Amino acid sequence: MLRHRVTRRLRHLMRDRLPLLPAGTLVVVRALPPAANAPSRDLGSDLDAALRKLRVAQPGGPVAGSR
Repeated sequence: MLRHRVTRRLRHLMRDRLPLLPAGTLVVVRALPPAANAPSRDLGSDLDAALRKLRVAQPGGPVAGSR
């Protein structure tokens, strides 16, 4: 059940970020075991960093709409 909890948290975090992605973008998020104990703020920061690294978000700044 822990895996499902992490999935729900990541899905919620990605919901705010999806409109910022180019149309037709496919995203796969893979959570490693430490994500189960990570605060949502850290998970969101990791998602923002990954999106910047993929160049789908502005470099050096947070993804718009992130908390």
